Amino acid sequence: MQIHESAENYLETILILKKRNGQVRSIDIAVELSFSKPSVSVAMKNLRTNGYIAMDKDGYITLLDKGLQIAETIYERHTFLSDWLASLGVDPKVATEDACRIEHVISAETFEAMKSHVNRLSNKEGEK
Repeated sequence: MQIHESAENYLETILILKKRNGQVRSIDIAVELSFSKPSVSVAMKNLRTNGYIAMDKDGYITLLDKGLQIAETIYERHTFLSDWLASLGVDPKVATEDACRIEHVISAETFEAMKSHVNRLSNKEGEK
């Protein structure tokens, strides 16, 4: 399934805001990403049209199954990469910014290999 980086960012942001606030509206996304409300409105229409989100009559946004799957994948990559880069000594702010860029271009195969490698290292550290 091919989806643009901007759509992945919107879906991830919806997931994060849902975890943080319990509910999400377009204005919340606009504030979180510092985007204009009209830009977010267009993006939400596209996500709705493509079956990634639903919006109720009050404007509350829900991730549909395929939107949730993408959001969770990107969020997992983001948190893993941010934490891993910070553990290597990268400034946390830089680690987060770099993770945001990497999370969209890294293949599933490479990401899984990185996770396995870090887990193996963590297990070896625990054995000491």
